[in-house]
Amino acid sequence: MSENKYTALKDVSDVVISTRIRFARNLRDYPFPCRLSDENKRKVASVVKSAVLDGHSAISGRFQYIQMSELTQEEAVSLVERHLVSPEFISDRQGRGLLLLDDESVSIMINEEDHVRIQVINKGMSLESTYDLADKIDTLLDEQLDFAFNDKLGYLTQCPTNIGTGMRASLMLHLPSLKESGAMGKISSSLSKLGLVIRGMYGEGTEPKGAIYQLSNQVTLGISEQEAINNLRDIAYQLVTQERAAREALAKNINIQDKVYRSYGILQYAKLLNNEECMQLLSNVRFGVEAGFFSEMDIQTINRLLIEIQPATLMKNIGKKLTPQERDRIRAELVRTALMQPQVPSSHRLEE
Repeated sequence: MSENKYTALKDVSDVVISTRIRFARNLRDYPFPCRLSDENKRKVASVVKSAVLDGHSAISGRFQYIQMSELTQEEAVSLVERHLVSPEFISDRQGRGLLLLDDESVSIMINEEDHVRIQVINKGMSLESTYDLADKIDTLLDEQLDFAFNDKLGYLTQCPTNIGTGMRASLMLHLPSLKESGAMGKISSSLSKLGLVIRGMYGEGTEPKGAIYQLSNQVTLGISEQEAINNLRDIAYQLVTQERAAREALAKNINIQDKVYRSYGILQYAKLLNNEECMQLLSNVRFGVEAGFFSEMDIQTINRLLIEIQPATLMKNIGKKLTPQERDRIRAELVRTALMQPQVPSSHRLEE
């Protein structure tokens, strides 16, 4: 499928929220993490930490090392909510470390399912630039660490599904129109036949919240990294096209228009908002922005709120533990403040 076919889809920020590239790597001289002793976990963490922080790259000095066992539960969960680590990584924090770049675009998990998980995240559809940075960091580490590699199989990983390139490329997508139209079940089934998977916003085993999905490659063996990225891009462009077509049809429905404006009104004036309700209301308003209901609302503000309203991140930013009602109150205040700038409704939709 030619990329030129999608020239008109260069800006797909209405659907694609972010891009992530992740590499799974293991050290040749140590058992996989599931078989590591506590002493060897410490050794692996020390070796990887030194390879990054003591490296000669200009980026080395920008990393912070975090001993996961020293974090509070709220701090650890917030890392998951901000998509910096996996839910699995915080399930048992002993012997695990995190190297985090100062702008949080790069995180390196140590002793997760594999010894090293290199992860790079960028806004919007940015597969090439995100891959380039991840590849550079992988190369820097490969020069100092002896990664487990087989000439026939490629990079060796604890889970057989990651053997080969060890790469997972993923896109965070907002697909409210396809969800509303009931198409997601069929789409998910079709994607699995193409070597891709679509999951909830926190990956494997999670449900989509606010119609936010994670689309990623499943095949890592017998396919190059570039082929996997090209395949993901092509499928993502198809989903963007389908979402936009479904959105155009739904936007003409008075019931959908009512839902969007009611959601915006609640977000502007509510005194209490729980997380699940707030996610859905923000998703509805984001649909309205995408559909042109609001002419002066920044979609990046909504993207930012979708992270900042999460329970643990809310408490981390406040700097103390909060009761559920306190979280709901502060969440509502946070959203009201963010939406205080006057938003101008686009009347053409209401006239249809």
